[in-house]
Amino acid sequence: MPLKWRKVLIADERYESAGVFDVNNDGHPDIISGAYWYEGPDFKKVHRIGDVQAIGEYFDDFSTIAMDINGDVYLDYITGGWWGNTLRWRENPQDDGEWPEHIIGETGSIETTRAWDVDGDGQLEIVPNTPGGPLAVYKMTGPGQFEKHVIWDEPQGHGLGFGDINGDGRGDFILNKGWLEAPADPYNGKWIFHPDFELMPWASSVPVLVVDVNGDGLNDLIVGNAHGFGLDWLEQTREGGWKRHHIDPYNAQYHDLIWADIDGDGEMELVTGKRHRAHNGNDPGERDDYGIYYFKWNGESFSKQVVEYGPIRVTTGLGIHFALADLRGIGRLDIVAPGKDGLYVFYNEGQEQY
Repeated sequence: MPLKWRKVLIADERYESAGVFDVNNDGHPDIISGAYWYEGPDFKKVHRIGDVQAIGEYFDDFSTIAMDINGDVYLDYITGGWWGNTLRWRENPQDDGEWPEHIIGETGSIETTRAWDVDGDGQLEIVPNTPGGPLAVYKMTGPGQFEKHVIWDEPQGHGLGFGDINGDGRGDFILNKGWLEAPADPYNGKWIFHPDFELMPWASSVPVLVVDVNGDGLNDLIVGNAHGFGLDWLEQTREGGWKRHHIDPYNAQYHDLIWADIDGDGEMELVTGKRHRAHNGNDPGERDDYGIYYFKWNGESFSKQVVEYGPIRVTTGLGIHFALADLRGIGRLDIVAPGKDGLYVFYNEGQEQY
């Protein structure tokens, strides 16, 4: 049975990234988005973080990745955007003061950023998607200290994923036009590029998900068209090729994807939706009806389940970096949905009863 959702407006803001973590160590998850954080459990009390550079309809804030960077047992977060040309972290002040901003590195334009355990040491590394620049990994080496490792000197393109493609136990990187095979030593060894596919015409989602969709023991790829129509999965075959399957060719701007058990049945679902006004009205399908969805694998294909769908100003989308979290501590994942159409929570009320 489908899930029932309760939509709540948190803030009438236009930031496109949000994260969830316990800012003040009171045991309640809080919502962090743009220049503000919203105190749990009801998210009605608003605290200021600090200014975020505004450029037209955008803010230079395309990720919200929680980490205790300075080792003070309070979570900070990592961000960066297209215009600032830097990867940055904002320091949790442990009170209601402004969050100081620190530069991790000069990166060029960042589409968005994700965190993966690249070297298998159990700690997350930071990996920005910089379409016009090389692929670099930023490893935290001490409180407030990061070391940059460039693993691919060519422009990486729009779209980025991470996971074990060839089953050797090492995480590989997925780019829009192929994948990078990881060496035994990810920072000193040579990564091998395999130009086996083109995921989307020019702009793939961040992330590209690396998951075994059909349970055959081989990892497959799930990718959205970040600035056009389409959501697909690419089946890895035992012959070494890739077979494309459409999940939803009729909706556009699938920019962020999360693979999670949203309905509590023990199986993973694909959670995603449209990034509203991703290019300020210039993308295909920009003025179409839109919404948020989860897709269930039924053994042969994905079945689309609607969280919300409708026209502009009636419904909402998912921005560039959304979050799933059990905001009430009741064992169900809720959806935190930022975007140019506001910051919302969709509370997961469980399965509908008939």
